[in-house]
Amino acid sequence: MDDIYKKIKQLRYEQGMTLKELSEKTELSVSFLSQIERGASSLAITSLKRIADAFGVKMIHFFEEDDDFHYVMKKEHQRPFKMESSDSTFIKLSGHFPERKLEPFIVKLKPRQKDVELLRHPGEEFFYILQGALIVRVEDEEYHLNEGETIHFPSTVPHMWENPLNQEAIIISITTPAIF
Repeated sequence: MDDIYKKIKQLRYEQGMTLKELSEKTELSVSFLSQIERGASSLAITSLKRIADAFGVKMIHFFEEDDDFHYVMKKEHQRPFKMESSDSTFIKLSGHFPERKLEPFIVKLKPRQKDVELLRHPGEEFFYILQGALIVRVEDEEYHLNEGETIHFPSTVPHMWENPLNQEAIIISITTPAIF
């Protein structure tokens, strides 16, 4: 994930863009963008999408490893990471190759963790509950899921999740489109 910050700065220099110009194109503050380029702040997927659009590249550009395609994700390479505005811990499970469509993760939700707002974005989401329980709200319906149960829905509809227990919930999440 550290290379993302370097690639943002590199693209900005290559395109002869100032932080102020990038700020105007993304509607993100100059100070925030400066922190991102220094690796001093975490970056939300929505902010990364704005940056990618401003540079005219796909988000996958920030995660590509220069033609280093691999199909296997060995356990020693599965590193946990967090995203801005989320208490969840994510572990990427997929290899890397062109035109990949799926984004599989292990997601760990803290006890009683709950989204604060409904989300909606392009694609689909699939969750398999490995440990604990999960409440998933999709539009006006709440689905209570326990270990071994699944849910699959279009992520274009408003949705959110909640860990209702006093223990960590662990799920396998598979989403489209691939973003990392």
